[in-house]
Amino acid sequence: MDYLAILRRELDRFHGHLGADRTAPVAHCGDWTVRDLAVHLGQGNLWAATAVTERHSRYEVQPPPDDLPAWFADTSRVLMETLERDPDTEAWTFAEPRTVAFWRRRRCHETVVHRWDLEHALGLASDLDPALCADGVAEVVEMFVPRQVRLGRMEALTGAVRLTATDAGQSWQLGPGEPVTDLAGPAETVMLALWGRARWSDLDGDHEAAAPVLRGPLVP
Repeated sequence: MDYLAILRRELDRFHGHLGADRTAPVAHCGDWTVRDLAVHLGQGNLWAATAVTERHSRYEVQPPPDDLPAWFADTSRVLMETLERDPDTEAWTFAEPRTVAFWRRRRCHETVVHRWDLEHALGLASDLDPALCADGVAEVVEMFVPRQVRLGRMEALTGAVRLTATDAGQSWQLGPGEPVTDLAGPAETVMLALWGRARWSDLDGDHEAAAPVLRGPLVP
């Protein structure tokens, strides 16, 4: 998967919406407005770039200037230029691999989810690629859930649920043992449900049986 190409496209698409109402509330993000969402994503771009260039996580957040679209575009430029280096280049990360490759994938999925947030806030149609969403599901199941447990943010899973992306032809097991049910549907819905943007009831399966496994929080 060409994460760099996808990331560039997603950043451009996000930026293209910043001329709209930046006071619009963003669902699933507390009391954030579109402006808050853009600031969050732009500062995340600079944080990730610092993690690569300086190999630490101590990026000092600075408030953006009044020209938010121009500032956001510049953060995107900095990130893209940084991530164009060899993907095996060592970097600070919060999970394996400890290389630029981690940030290519992580910033790609971060931007995709927040682009969806932005379009949803503005009442715009939002399309997500099934293969990319399937990769986003894998990232949560394989990296974020174990990290949430390791950091004490959720209890270790004692049961299992199978998640199936019907349009991507892929399945993942979340938790140990025999799955109590299979929750199935489009990859987009599975990924958005993991990130709290869709309801588990939007997927086919035994939701009552799955609830104890999915109580989470599965993601930060």
